[in-house]
Parts: sequence; C-alpha cells; structure tokens
Amino acid sequence: MSALIIFSVLHLLISLVCGAPLAPALYVFGDSLFDSGNNNILPTLSKANFKPYGVDFAEGDTGRFTNGRLVPDFIAEFLGLPYPPPRISIRTSTPVTGLNYASASCGILPETGKSLGKCLSLDDQIDLFQRTVKSGLPNHFGGPNELMEYLSKSIFVVCIGSNDYLSDTSKNYTPQEFAHLLLDKLSLHFQRLYNLGARKVVMLEIGPIGCIPSVTRKIQHNGKCAEELNELVSYFNDNLLGMLQNLTSTLPNSVFAPGHAYWLGYDAIMNPSKYGLLDTSNPCCKTWANGTSACIPKLKPCPNRDQHYFFDGYHLTESVYSVFASHCINDRSVCSPTLKELVQM
Repeated sequence: MSALIIFSVLHLLISLVCGAPLAPALYVFGDSLFDSGNNNILPTLSKANFKPYGVDFAEGDTGRFTNGRLVPDFIAEFLGLPYPPPRISIRTSTPVTGLNYASASCGILPETGKSLGKCLSLDDQIDLFQRTVKSGLPNHFGGPNELMEYLSKSIFVVCIGSNDYLSDTSKNYTPQEFAHLLLDKLSLHFQRLYNLGARKVVMLEIGPIGCIPSVTRKIQHNGKCAEELNELVSYFNDNLLGMLQNLTSTLPNSVFAPGHAYWLGYDAIMNPSKYGLLDTSNPCCKTWANGTSACIPKLKPCPNRDQHYFFDGYHLTESVYSVFASHCINDRSVCSPTLKELVQM
C-alpha cells in the first residue's frame, strides 16, 4: 500500500505544481463499494457515517463503508483531482472536478436495495448526472461544445451489480437469464451516459461475493468461499466484456473499459501473502449478526487493519481498495486500457 500512496502523492504534487490534472473530472457511479456519503442524507438503514467507519480517513466518518479510502479516492489522487464529493451533499455551485453519485444497497435494477429504505438506483444516479450536465455545469463553460469537450476528457468509473445478486429478485431467474437481464439494463444505462457526454468509462466486474463474510457465515460450503454464488456472478462477468466491447465499437469516440476485479479479488483471498494480507475471511470491525452485517457503532476495529481483506460483513479495507486501484492504474490484466493509458486517449 505504501508504494501506491507515494505514487498517488507524487502525481498529486506534480499536478498541483503544473496546475494541470491528468483529466478534468472524475465521475463516480455505483453502490456501497463506491458510495462516499450519498446515503447519509437518505432515509435508509444502509449508512456508514459513524465510527469505526473512516477510522483511518483524514476526513473521518464521511459515509464510506471502509476504514479509509475507496477505489475512486485513489483514482482521484492519481488524476490529481480532489475526491469527488457526494452529489446529494452539493447545495451551491456544482464543482467542475467531478461528483460521486454512488448509493449503498442499490443496484442495476430499480427494486434492488429498497427493503432497507431509499437508495439511488443506477437509473436515479444517471438522472442526477443529467441534471448536473443540463443545469449545474453549463454556467462554468463558454458553450455546449466546450462542455462536451470537457466531458469527453473526464473519467467515469462504475461499480455496481453485487446487490442485485444478493437480492431475492435473482432467485426468479436462471443464472443465464439474470445475467442477461442485468447486462441489457446496464447497456442502456451506459448509452444514456454516452448521450450525456461520457466517453471514457471504466466498469468494474462484480467481485467474488461468495467469499464475503455475510455469505460464508450463512451458507454451508467447502473451502473459503461459497463457490456456487461465485459461479452465478461469473455469468455476468463473462458476458460483461463483450457488452463493453460492443458499446466501444458502436458508439463513436468512446472507450468502455472493463476492470477485472473478480480474479484480482479472488486471488487476494486465496493467496493473501502476495498482497501483504493475513486475514481474508473475517471482518475487521465487530459487526451485528455474528460478522455478517455492518459495524457496530463506536466499537474499536482490529488493530491490524492493513492486513485484513474485509472491514465489515460486506465491505473491504482501504488496503484492498488500494490494490484494486493500483492495478487498474498500471496493469492491463486488470484494466484494459489502464487508467494511465485512458487519460492519454
């Protein structure tokens, strides 16, 4: 992790000295893996605006479901941009350096996560982005051409879908049917983003959700993970690449890049020492329901957080997010093109 922090700080210093970030803005969409505080303001049980969440984050318990930074935070550092603030928190002028629309418990399907209260589905998030493009951003630009040029150079990152697989809706379909349902919806969402000006989009695969404590402590299984749930997700991930390639080839001047989060996450769980980890089975914080849920407020988390894979029953530690971000920035086997390459396109 220290190498990535040094790398991120260097890029931030370079951009501050030169006055030019590597991209004009970073826009973030997704679920609790990317939510930086949108759910704080929504009437929902799915919140993380209390300690021990944020125990290692300079800004404290902002609503991030981890001990420190998330993948988009590391990407923002690499780009030389401030962390994109949660869209719902913006009450005055729209920042031109990007926004975070991600919402915990929600998914690709509009009904996902609603049992916990209000959340922003991917459709809701793009509706908010549309308002940003139509109402918030134009004041900062000389005209529509200048705005579209800015959006075409901005980076868009998306991480969503795991909650759809953890919902009851998934049980109404065969694995193949459900994967195609999600991918068809996702493709339409991405076409909407494109029509609003997005040109450089990175979509992370769904991770190995059969390995998270909320699953492994409830479902009988052999080995470290409930592989039958990982197999369900594989139908989605295996077809995601083709869908993104199709969008890239049919929508002019676009790049829809896959982020191969599944194999990297699974490899870290199975071979923890490769990534400086010791515990890839248990949550770091004390959670409700025997390690299968969110952190219990105010209780101290484990001391060796940088060696844990999971922070609570669902979410990962800053250490693991730093691994994902570092590989997406530099490693074509994870993000192709890499973020280093994408900013130069």
